[in-house]
Amino acid sequence: MAQQLQNITVAAPGFFGLNTQDSPVGGNPSFASIADNCVIDQLGRIGARQGWEAVSTNGSSVLGSSRGIETMYEFIDSSGDKVVLSAGNAKVFKGTSTLTDITPGSYTPTANNWKVVTLNNHVYMFQRDHEPLIGTDESGSFVLETMSAHSHSTGTAPQGNEVLAAYGKLFVADVTGDKHTVYWSDTLNGHAWTGGASGSLDVTLVWPTGFDEITALAAHNGFLIIFGKKSILVYSGASSPASMTLTDTIEGVGCIARDSVQHTGTDIIFLSDAGVRSFGRTIQEKSMPMRDISKNVRTDLMGLVVLQTNAIKSVYSSDNAFYLLTLPDSNTVYCFDMRTPLEDGSHRATTWSSMYPLSFAVLEDGEIYIGISSGIAEYKGFMDGAVKYELRYFSNAMDFGNTSNLKFLKKFNLTIIGGQNTPTTLNWGYDYTQSYTKQAFTFGSSNIGEYGVSEYNTTAEYTSSILINTPKVNTSGSGEVVTIGIEAEVNGAAFSIQKIDIHALLGRLI
Repeated sequence: MAQQLQNITVAAPGFFGLNTQDSPVGGNPSFASIADNCVIDQLGRIGARQGWEAVSTNGSSVLGSSRGIETMYEFIDSSGDKVVLSAGNAKVFKGTSTLTDITPGSYTPTANNWKVVTLNNHVYMFQRDHEPLIGTDESGSFVLETMSAHSHSTGTAPQGNEVLAAYGKLFVADVTGDKHTVYWSDTLNGHAWTGGASGSLDVTLVWPTGFDEITALAAHNGFLIIFGKKSILVYSGASSPASMTLTDTIEGVGCIARDSVQHTGTDIIFLSDAGVRSFGRTIQEKSMPMRDISKNVRTDLMGLVVLQTNAIKSVYSSDNAFYLLTLPDSNTVYCFDMRTPLEDGSHRATTWSSMYPLSFAVLEDGEIYIGISSGIAEYKGFMDGAVKYELRYFSNAMDFGNTSNLKFLKKFNLTIIGGQNTPTTLNWGYDYTQSYTKQAFTFGSSNIGEYGVSEYNTTAEYTSSILINTPKVNTSGSGEVVTIGIEAEVNGAAFSIQKIDIHALLGRLI
């Protein structure tokens, strides 16, 4: 007797993000084996990331053959005036559409890996083995100068690689030849490094591992957090650092990249030698150091991290609810959705390729600026400049809950949101093959969803109708496990995968 056709629905495919860490067979079909140039959108669907649109127009002339914009920061003074600062080609620039060189005269940077902070209406720039810079617009226009040239400067500021503005002071650490001392400025005077409330703290004897090096600093809930490579020190009373006390030490977890540290408002995210970690989770789970935000992609992520020779950068966007970590030498960005953790405490992860960001900045209005080889760009639209990019989603191998039967695929019914005029390819294969059967198609441009007007005869939140595509694809072949993939050439339109319905026959026992 003929077998009845079975319908298997993969709702919100890829909703749990990548899982390249666990055995793929028998796993949750909401995980993906590939999710490139993807995000998890606000409705829980895997979809295309946004692209970038150029902001600066003179990048090629001022950046020359350099890598591009490697540092960005928005300085906002007490009157609300804003200046976007950036660095590349051994220069410091201000402006967005036009990059204007404001490097102090006779000052020649040899690197562009600045850490930039604001304290008391002044902006400060620090990097290793460079005299710090100080900027202000007190004279009516923005002026950047060396610390020693500033009229109110006292003492000698440490040439540290890390600086933190917190509790009314600048805290500086990671000085060449002295990676165990934290220095701080006078209160509200980031240019005063002698007298007053300035001082320093040597942490050599309090590392729980016996020896470590300061890599990053952070402030959280009234504490000063000192990150080593292999451990973390937590000091309370940091508003009066001369009398602050060691409250906690965390052994076996540290920070390996200064610019991976991001404050989310309720937590601190950072890159350790075991993956991306949550400071709050680290405090709660000191006895379980392997639990981390990047748990489901840890091996792949860290395999790329060790290859980096240029600075790893990151950004947290509350508007987009993601944490981005760029690995510039591998042309890869890891995107972690920060809305809600999975049951094991990890977060949904996807990757981005073909964007090549060197730095990030989140502006006061929530917009994300990206430092690229040609200047400053904005995270916006669905093209990388004028270039299309490819979304790739592939499932893990699925057995549909029947480990012992052959599967004969007959038809796929896809539900795609958006995708106007988007060339798309459906892939399917059996038994772990990398040689997939493919079916290509292009979606039309008609708008099917009727969302222009609400049922209450008032203006709806939608400004235009939503394009819903439901292609049906006949399939063939058989195997014990099945892998499904969708590749889409993103060329200006949003694209999200809502659902995949699979019609299949279950065959004989294997």
